[in-house]
Amino acid sequence: MILSVNNIHKSFNEVPVLRNVSFHIEDNEKAAIVGINGAGKTTLLRIIMGELAADEGLVTFAKDKTVGYLSQHEAVSGENTIYQELLCVKQDILDMEQQMHTIELQMKTVSGDLLDKLMNSYASLTNAYESANGYAYKSEVVGVLKGLGFAEEEFSKSVSTLSGGQKTRVALGKLLLLKPNLIILDEPTNHLDLQSIAWLETYLLNYKGAVIIVSHDRYFLDRIASKVIELDNTAATVFSGNYSAYAAGKEMLRAAAYNAYMKQQQEIKHQEAVIEKLRSFNREKSIKRAESREKMLDKIDVLEKPTEVRADMHLTLEPKFQSGNDVLLVDGLSKSFGPLSLFEALSFELKKGEHVAIIGDNGTGKTTILKIINELLPPDRGTIRLGTNVAIGYYDQEHHVLHPEKTLFQEISDDYPSLNNTEIRNTLAAFLFTGEDVFKTIKTLSGGERGRLSLAKLMLSEANFLILDEPTNHLDIMSKEILEDALCAYTGTVLYVSHDRYFINRTAHRILDLNRRTLTNYLGNYDYYLEKKEEQLTRIDTALSDSQPGKSSVAGSGTNDAPSGAKQDWKAKKEQQAAQRKRENDLKKCEAQIEALEKRNEEIDGLMVSPDVCTNVTKLQELNREKEENEKELASLYEKWEELSLAE
Repeated sequence: MILSVNNIHKSFNEVPVLRNVSFHIEDNEKAAIVGINGAGKTTLLRIIMGELAADEGLVTFAKDKTVGYLSQHEAVSGENTIYQELLCVKQDILDMEQQMHTIELQMKTVSGDLLDKLMNSYASLTNAYESANGYAYKSEVVGVLKGLGFAEEEFSKSVSTLSGGQKTRVALGKLLLLKPNLIILDEPTNHLDLQSIAWLETYLLNYKGAVIIVSHDRYFLDRIASKVIELDNTAATVFSGNYSAYAAGKEMLRAAAYNAYMKQQQEIKHQEAVIEKLRSFNREKSIKRAESREKMLDKIDVLEKPTEVRADMHLTLEPKFQSGNDVLLVDGLSKSFGPLSLFEALSFELKKGEHVAIIGDNGTGKTTILKIINELLPPDRGTIRLGTNVAIGYYDQEHHVLHPEKTLFQEISDDYPSLNNTEIRNTLAAFLFTGEDVFKTIKTLSGGERGRLSLAKLMLSEANFLILDEPTNHLDIMSKEILEDALCAYTGTVLYVSHDRYFINRTAHRILDLNRRTLTNYLGNYDYYLEKKEEQLTRIDTALSDSQPGKSSVAGSGTNDAPSGAKQDWKAKKEQQAAQRKRENDLKKCEAQIEALEKRNEEIDGLMVSPDVCTNVTKLQELNREKEENEKELASLYEKWEELSLAE
């Protein structure tokens, strides 16, 4: 065990935030801490790191273990270049290099015992240097920088010139290079693009140490976490497995708690009815029995009613009127900013009811495409044409559609003057703005609060074409799920940009990948996109292998004649990951087929006993044959499912 957290209590202004929070982290374990905004996640991390004192409780680290912590807004500063800043982490190796160089120079000028002494020192230093991976530290630094999304030409940039997000990425890189026994990360994916998040996932999965992560990125948590610690209503509950296992377990616990509450409430009402009936007899014996039952009722430990899942926030998106079948046509779209060309000759179209996600690395121009469609930016070339009866609702990640000086109430009433005071308050209350909150000015709101207000305006717009730029930014997991449910039920057309892979997986019918200034179309969700990308990489690798038939399998004398061990390891790892993803997708497909056939068999059983069919011999025979075929197919599918489930 590397960390033990026992009975932590913390209050602010006498309001409890954490009560009796306990859990432990084992060596090499990957754990996630989840909870709604304000649940106390960051407070708990600060208590663990000793930055904040707990009111009660104890945090204990295993002896001789190192801990690294990256807070949500941590950044680096100074005049170092990006490369120099990460190189500082390897100062011990740099010092050894300098000592080795000094000894090398000294050995050239001495002899005898002094030379022997220097040679022994040099041998010890060389061993220590090799143990510290000194011969590979430069490539390690470069690998981390590239993994976190820095191009080689950026390595020489001064840290002082970087944006806040870039500085946070540099701080994350330094922490990863330190390789402590326990890494604690607070929202590490906030400033990373999809490629960098995927790299970080692989890095942490293979990390020889323990990891604690606070994150709202559910896809990331699904890939990384083997334990989930939920903070809810000041208490902590520990679940084994990843995020999906936690969500299923949480729902089971909630259902069980709700059933127990309802059962107890029924029993209480029953006892109260019996007591009332006994008293109505108005006899001494019956009154005594009533009093006895009342005493028993008073001793019952009454269960609290479990809170309904996402019961507080309500989001319903529905078009006021239907658009034509052709919603959007983009033809030959190009855009540059000075010498930087973002994209050239992009063409795509959207049909009514499609939900399409645009993905790609940071800086490729995804948000620019949305702004051009919304006429907030002019294109250099190309045309944008909207279809018949198309009404756009726009969600801007920077919330420029909001007016900072207005109150929340004014923001809604000015844009929707037909609403009365009660309707405005009810709308805001549906997004958790109640009481005096409605008179706050927008400039004082947090990012999450602005996001909720933008969603409120989007709901009122009744648009039939939604254009959303990073709609899940700053939203907690609960709010994301509410938005996902609303979009899944939405009958209009949606075009959005997002880095939230879980969100994309649930809501996208189609994906447009913006890469190398052009768009590639994928007819499916994010898992489908990954599967097809993997197939493309495999085809490229095969083509490259086939194009070099005469290449010797034995390495020659030159270092470039054979691939390096690191490259071979990387390739093997990629193949392993591809095989794992394929197995998981095959398993999902197999389960879906089994579920469909079992459901059909249940329907057949119902039909065979129905009055219309049970007297129709021909129909009964048809249904019986169909069921027999289904049973044969199910037997085969069960075997396949078992093989896939047991596969390593």
